[in-house]
Amino acid sequence: MVGTVADWLAAVLLVAGALLSLAAGIGVLRFPDVLDRMHAATKPQTLGVLLLLTGVALRLRSPSDLGMIALVGLFQLATAPVAAQMIGRAAYRTRRLDRGRVESDDQDGRAPH
Repeated sequence: MVGTVADWLAAVLLVAGALLSLAAGIGVLRFPDVLDRMHAATKPQTLGVLLLLTGVALRLRSPSDLGMIALVGLFQLATAPVAAQMIGRAAYRTRRLDRGRVESDDQDGRAPH
């Protein structure tokens, strides 16, 4: 009985994670600005991967697999924000941002308006 409930929960988490990852991929392709694409590439994709990993962990349940899954999740959480920061920084430095959509710019060196 417990195995059946865990398997159903794993299936739900796998589908939810796949849908979030799909939404992230569509967002990267469809969003107009670098900042919007950066958001789509990090936020829903990270949650989608974590949901997928949780679903896989519920399905596999062996200690060695759970340790590896935990490491993958930890590395995902550690690298996605850094990647987003570097993408945003590169876009800012190469002036590929739509300045009309930026509400405040703390990097321009001028006093606030």
